[in-house]
Amino acid sequence: MGPAGNLVPRLPLASWLFGLAALVAWGWGLAAPAAAAVAASGSSEPLEARVLEPRGSDPVPAEVASGELGTHFDAFASRGSHLLQGALWFRLPPPLPTVWDGSTPVLVVRSGLDQSVDVYARRAGSTVRLGMTHAIPKFGGAEDKVFALPPGLDEAPLYVRVQRHGRAVTDLAFSHSTLSAVLALDATHARILAIAFGALMSMAIAAFLVRLVLGDVIFPLYGALFSLQALYLAYFSGQAFSWPLLSLARPFANYASNVTVALSAAAAALFVREFANLRRFSPRVYSAFGWLAVAFLGLAVANVLRTYGWGVPLAAIGNLMFLGSAVFTLGAAFLAWRRGGNRAAGWFLIAWSLLCTFQIITAVRLLYTRADSAEGVLYYGLAPSMVAAAVLIALGVSDHVRQQSLALTDAERRAQTDPLTGVLNRRSLIERLEAACLRAKARKLPLSVLFIDIDHFKQVNDTYGHAAGDACLAAIIPPIQAELRQSDAIGRYGGEEFVVILSGADAAAAHPIAERICRRVEDIRLEGFGTSIRVTCSIGVACSDGFDGSCSQLIALADAAVYAAKRSGRNQVQLAASRAA
Repeated sequence: MGPAGNLVPRLPLASWLFGLAALVAWGWGLAAPAAAAVAASGSSEPLEARVLEPRGSDPVPAEVASGELGTHFDAFASRGSHLLQGALWFRLPPPLPTVWDGSTPVLVVRSGLDQSVDVYARRAGSTVRLGMTHAIPKFGGAEDKVFALPPGLDEAPLYVRVQRHGRAVTDLAFSHSTLSAVLALDATHARILAIAFGALMSMAIAAFLVRLVLGDVIFPLYGALFSLQALYLAYFSGQAFSWPLLSLARPFANYASNVTVALSAAAAALFVREFANLRRFSPRVYSAFGWLAVAFLGLAVANVLRTYGWGVPLAAIGNLMFLGSAVFTLGAAFLAWRRGGNRAAGWFLIAWSLLCTFQIITAVRLLYTRADSAEGVLYYGLAPSMVAAAVLIALGVSDHVRQQSLALTDAERRAQTDPLTGVLNRRSLIERLEAACLRAKARKLPLSVLFIDIDHFKQVNDTYGHAAGDACLAAIIPPIQAELRQSDAIGRYGGEEFVVILSGADAAAAHPIAERICRRVEDIRLEGFGTSIRVTCSIGVACSDGFDGSCSQLIALADAAVYAAKRSGRNQVQLAASRAA
């Protein structure tokens, strides 16, 4: 691996460790209050339910709650109950005889978002209908419907009627808890989702805005990726169905999260191949990511098949695709970094591995269980990992832009400088001189030009070879630059000729500078070409006091002064005979 590859792991590794530490701290900070509240008020206690056997007609609540149909209730298995249709009656154990911490005891019914749930109890021998106090959204289109159990109820079974509408996607489950424990856990989960959604959307919007300034396609792809991730998280958790605007998708509750996650995966495939510059490092892998994006778009469209009973196979296919794409993405990024020394791929590898780790865990978990029973991984793993990945990839994008800027700056520098001496080339020198002339005229300040010509340069080339001539050209630059200010400029005008621009210097100031340059150059001795080579130069000085002509006229005056210096014996400074008028 080349030097470029060796530089990649250091900063990303430190960033990854920092991000991981922040992720753990964030998860613990959010989870600790809820854990303490739940521990203080008692954990949720699942209830064993029995279901009323199918009947020709729906019995009235009083008939069921009176116990007349007690012998018609059979054992109920929660797993797979989302496939049951119609109205279902359940019998649950009597309410809790005592309260765990003084908080109101509650019955929690896990069902789908749009399933109606009614709870009936007995009080003083009469049937009473309990009111629902809260409806708490959960992952995977589920909802916890919370019913307070008031004091004074008979120690008789509770009866629950669930009306199944359409194709439900959530298995039914029943549990006892307390209102304080349920609300504490809900507040923590809502806080996690709100922070994660806000962070992802903020970074996505910022990327879209940056796109207005910078034309790189990576910014809209970044914005699309993480805005879709935010929407997926909001819809999959169920929180979005109670938020303004996003709640408009409630009629499509069974599809909203599936469509957004498929679209985000398509955006991720397109983002990865651009961010890792795979078109350059691996065209075949670049094309593969394009087809992968098409496959995920197809998966998003295929969600309409859920209406025809294809929900289960589509979910399995989707999870397998996410699992396979996550592994493929990590492998492609690793190869691009390892073999090609791709710095951007190294950034992506570290950042994306954090998110992919939880995506893989989530996908594997969802292959064997339902989303509403994998909330620990989804709340405390997937959501924070999305934000951490967005932050780390944002750092990677910044590094990507920085590398492009450095490359562009280097290209501009190479286009403006002479490759042998490192000073301005003729075109850039003339541009700099024209700008200096305009400033001098506008501010009514003097401007001087030094025209420097190496003495006997052709003789050096003919006697010692062109390598000696090149060494001679390079050797005089440091002595000249030692006498210049930061505002001055030097460029190679052609062959052995150099021009120095002295801004704000009149003839009285420019002449001693030229003299010092001449003496410094005179001290140069080139070794390694047989005998020691002595270098001298002749300098012509022209000043723009009262100058109203072109910069080329100013150079012509300085050039004429050089010829006068050479005629006078070389290795000396000559002022221009007259000013340009």
